[in-house]
Amino acid sequence: MDDTTGMLVSGARFDTSDQTRDRIRERTPAVRAIEHTIEYLDLVGSGHGFVATLGRLVPQPRGQEFAEDERETVRRGIGRVRAAADWLEGALDNGEFTLEEQLFQLLKGG
Repeated sequence: MDDTTGMLVSGARFDTSDQTRDRIRERTPAVRAIEHTIEYLDLVGSGHGFVATLGRLVPQPRGQEFAEDERETVRRGIGRVRAAADWLEGALDNGEFTLEEQLFQLLKGG
């Protein structure tokens, strides 16, 4: 099987999988409710995990000096965290949960 055929077969599998999931959601509303709960818990858990990790890590480097490039790297990460948090807050407020290209580039570090 050549690369193009392989990609088409793989894409068809994903399309069928998405269609199957959609049919299951339509026929069994409890599935969507379970998915909602999982997504909600993932969002809440990620925030708790982030805060807990910072609570553990921030106090550790006492007395250590970071080079300017190290501080800038951490600051860029903080900027990505802020952008992601702002995006999530906006998504919660307006119900629009799509990832814009500009935010995608920022979050991936580009």
